[in-house]
Amino acid sequence: MSFTFDSALQSYRNDEIASLAADETGMRFLLLRSMSRARQLRRLANDWNYDIANMPANHLLRELFDSSISKDQIVRTIRSLYEEERSIRKDHEKELVSELYKVTSFDWGGLHQNALERTIVNNYVKKIHSYGVLTEKIDTDLFVSMKSYVVSSWYNHWTSIIIEDIFKDHPNVLPTVGLVKKIDFFIRDVPFDLKVTYLPEGYIRARRNALGLPSEISQLRASARELQIHFDNNLTESKLLEDLWTKLNDNPSPSAQQLIRSLYEVRVNILNECIEDPRRLMVWLYENQGLRRFDAANRLFLILVNTNNFFASWKLKRSRELLVDRINQHLDSIVKTQVSTSHFTGMDRSTTQLPT
Repeated sequence: MSFTFDSALQSYRNDEIASLAADETGMRFLLLRSMSRARQLRRLANDWNYDIANMPANHLLRELFDSSISKDQIVRTIRSLYEEERSIRKDHEKELVSELYKVTSFDWGGLHQNALERTIVNNYVKKIHSYGVLTEKIDTDLFVSMKSYVVSSWYNHWTSIIIEDIFKDHPNVLPTVGLVKKIDFFIRDVPFDLKVTYLPEGYIRARRNALGLPSEISQLRASARELQIHFDNNLTESKLLEDLWTKLNDNPSPSAQQLIRSLYEVRVNILNECIEDPRRLMVWLYENQGLRRFDAANRLFLILVNTNNFFASWKLKRSRELLVDRINQHLDSIVKTQVSTSHFTGMDRSTTQLPT
């Protein structure tokens, strides 16, 4: 199939990224669309002496799609633009990584990401009738929650940029230099949307259930009660899981130590199972990504796992040198036939998993 500009635009709007990438003219559209700003498209034209003087910004993409500028020329301009942008970030990267190491906890403060306003309205605006109580809650609870939320958002934002740059810096990767939906970069002409995450607690629960094992939280609760270890049942399940795991891990009783060893061994077995055959995890990640993301776009999952402390896996997002080493090993190994298949790379104290 050969796309016209209009058919390519319609396919793009319908999130048919894979079909576009599989076609030469469709790929041309994606490359141009990845240069989404008028300034970048004008730069492309200027680099290759293509006259678009006085052309309105909303006509540039169509004009350049139908132009004589080759794919190779588009790629060379994209790389040039990226190198210019990247050089600015490189000047401050070491300082930024150092600043990220100052974050001591990763906690959204009970405020749900992407639903901040709704969380505040539901928990403060609609529930509290007293002005005095409201201001007190703002000064105490909400202030602490907001601080945690902002710090976690800041950490997520800059570590994501650092990791994305690691991929984009590799010669097997063609970066995007503008905003293009569901594409962060291309690997051997295959577009990918990068997702950086951790081995999901929901997946661990699902695998334990499939194996006929009781939930971790129920076992930890029962052990804590037996040993008379105090815990706060008002904590969210994820926070309570970490709290109980830590308290029992620090408890010298044989029963506590045996339970932690047992839970840990199952987690490691689940992780090794994912490394040996990633397909089950890939399906789980795809099915649990939310309806808005449920489509056929290519996703590359970088899954960070600290096997010394599963609950500290978030810290690996700032371990730039470790990530550079493992990500580049993976990208160095990629050939055309491997891009569309899953591939996992083991790490010493963490595991990066990079399926499509």
